[in-house]
Amino acid sequence: MSVTRHFSDTRTDEGRVRVLVRAGQVVVEAEGPGWRHHSVHPDLADATLELAWLPALSARLYGEVMREIERQLLLNRAAGGFGDTDLPGAA
Repeated sequence: MSVTRHFSDTRTDEGRVRVLVRAGQVVVEAEGPGWRHHSVHPDLADATLELAWLPALSARLYGEVMREIERQLLLNRAAGGFGDTDLPGAA
């Protein structure tokens, strides 16, 4: 059985980006007015690179997503949770 872990959920008036971890992979679900994106990546670095290249994703929303990912990594590491070993590409 594969468990999906919710890693981050960033919302602005321009759209929403969710980052999930499932079976050792990073799943990105993004949407905004008139567009949707779903992709699966081997690690967090690949997922954030894909987000950077999405033409419909604004620079403002991308910046918010990156701040939220950084915040989650810091919180998870401080709590001894995933981030260093459990999240692909976060070490």
